[in-house]
Amino acid sequence: MRENPKDKAKMMDSMRVLLLPGWLDSDPPHWQSRWERLHGAERVQQDDWWWPRRGDWMARLDEVLLADARPALLAAHSLGCQLVAAWATHSRHVDRVRGALLVALPDIVREDMPPQLQAWGPIPNRPLPFPAIAVLSEDDPYCAQERGERMASDWGCTIEHIGPRGHINGDSGLGDWPEGWRLLQRLAARPLA
Repeated sequence: MRENPKDKAKMMDSMRVLLLPGWLDSDPPHWQSRWERLHGAERVQQDDWWWPRRGDWMARLDEVLLADARPALLAAHSLGCQLVAAWATHSRHVDRVRGALLVALPDIVREDMPPQLQAWGPIPNRPLPFPAIAVLSEDDPYCAQERGERMASDWGCTIEHIGPRGHINGDSGLGDWPEGWRLLQRLAARPLA
């Protein structure tokens, strides 16, 4: 049986799409910023994009999720993916999340990572309590493909490879990235466990 695009759109209307940018936020050409304008997705604003504190970012995600009773889909990029994994390990509100799209998982424990990100380790290695899709690029400068696959596997994600797209950001030439939006729709359409 073929999926009806109208049914997917209706399902998406009943949920919130929360954008979780990475370090330094997402600039205007970034697919997250485009989704905010195009689809009405909600960016989770953090107090400090330059020196991100994991505990503060986790508390902010809880606040945003508790502010609205609708289920949420998380669309995370880079450090936002690490936020989802850390938050899911500690939060009592994971039941508010329907699924997560995790794009460009960064290897934050590499020696060449900026000092602002070093306090985010260690990387959680437990499965997420909700469905997740990890999108990986074969030439991401912040994570070797094998390392990204290992994290995604630890977190219980379905893995999508999109070829050589760098850090899957505004410089990757994705535009509005409709393929990514379809992945998010796929998460929305999954039956609840």
